Amino acid sequence: MCAVASTQAFAQPSSDSEAPNIILIMADDLGYGDTAYNGNPHVQTPNLDQWAQEGIRFTRFYANSPVSSPTRGGCLTGRHPFRYGVFHANTGHLLSRELTLPEILKEHGYATGHFGKWHLGTLTTEAKDGNRGGAKHAEEFSPPWLNGFDRCFTTESKVPTWDPMLKPSGKKNKYGWDSIDDKSNAKRFGTYYWNEKGKIVTTNLEGDDSRVIMDRVIPFIENQTKNKQPFFTVIWFHTPHLPVVAGPEYRALYKDLSSLEQNFFGSITAMDEQIGRLRNKLADLNIDDNTMIWFTSDNGPEGDFGEVPGSSGSFRGRKRSLYEGGVRVPGLFIWPQFTHSSKVIGAATSTLDYFPTILDALGYDLPAAKQYDGISLLPVISSDKMLRNNLLPFESKTHVAIMDDRYKIIAGKKNLDNIELYDLVADPAETTDIASQYPQIVKSLNQSLQDWRESCTNSFNGTE
Repeated sequence: MCAVASTQAFAQPSSDSEAPNIILIMADDLGYGDTAYNGNPHVQTPNLDQWAQEGIRFTRFYANSPVSSPTRGGCLTGRHPFRYGVFHANTGHLLSRELTLPEILKEHGYATGHFGKWHLGTLTTEAKDGNRGGAKHAEEFSPPWLNGFDRCFTTESKVPTWDPMLKPSGKKNKYGWDSIDDKSNAKRFGTYYWNEKGKIVTTNLEGDDSRVIMDRVIPFIENQTKNKQPFFTVIWFHTPHLPVVAGPEYRALYKDLSSLEQNFFGSITAMDEQIGRLRNKLADLNIDDNTMIWFTSDNGPEGDFGEVPGSSGSFRGRKRSLYEGGVRVPGLFIWPQFTHSSKVIGAATSTLDYFPTILDALGYDLPAAKQYDGISLLPVISSDKMLRNNLLPFESKTHVAIMDDRYKIIAGKKNLDNIELYDLVADPAETTDIASQYPQIVKSLNQSLQDWRESCTNSFNGTE
């Protein structure tokens, strides 16, 4: 399903010493409209804004799922997780038969590290941890250290975005929390950070969670740079997933807004600060030119409109929805040695494209005998001209969807009925269903959707 084409604009490394460092950064539940560069009038994201000005900004970048776990699997495999049983958040796990980016890159001399949220399986079969950890879900044990990562500082699932090990206080409603003033009587939140040895981490866990994560990332990068070893680093922040809490210095930036908004926007600004810290460290180490960095979110914003400050911009829908607001997310890329100027790209691109794009950039062949749902983005980054040679599929608990470069159909999951068709070029907000006007387009996309679902079934059954 995926043809990987190399492009002249990207010279491939001739030796391991020239191999680029690779960093994948993901926010959690960050909507398309939750950054200043995408038009949010409140949030302060100066480091992401600078990146958007200097690098590649994708305006039609898609998480491959409207919820967390499947998107994360797609990032690491280039395959939609319905092919291997990660159907929704907190279901299934990354199977050992799936080939991951860190596994491939380790074979080529890379050091690999995972930092932050995992959400692709449990991290313990003994202790009660996170959403599923413990003996009750022992069959879902699939930590990052068994999937190609050498160094880990990892949680199974969500944690508070301030004092991540402690349950936030002052819960006013489903979406409102406050930071803890008296920590002596604070309750444990119940989700732990684990290292690559399968041990719980117990130190440096107070304050902003994004900083806590970056405190582990920086030494990993420094060590690999000292050893002159290329690195593949996955940084999956928890921000701004609920329970969202910001420290007083970040809330103070939004003192004229509501308490919930102070926490929400404050946590995003704190995360943005750590992204700036990372990029400054790369520059200090003189490795920024040959480090490729990607930034995105796992899905759209949580909650109904008006309940949570998260914004899907001008798009319809939010997290769990297959309308644009549930899956269209911020997308940034930079690799200064090869992306010599900034660019805004409007082609349909996806987290599924990480895997083939990175392999293409390194000159590695795409592994055979598997069906891939992503494509290499090097042609579009190089020339801004690309037509997808495979379509972008999506699936939720209730609906399925598939899109080409222009049109998207959404259908009921059980019988593929109640089909809606949208022209995403003329109507990106999906205000007008045009299915009745273009029955041939509906028929063609519906057949592609059926073919893709059959392909996923074959993959899941091991018969692809």
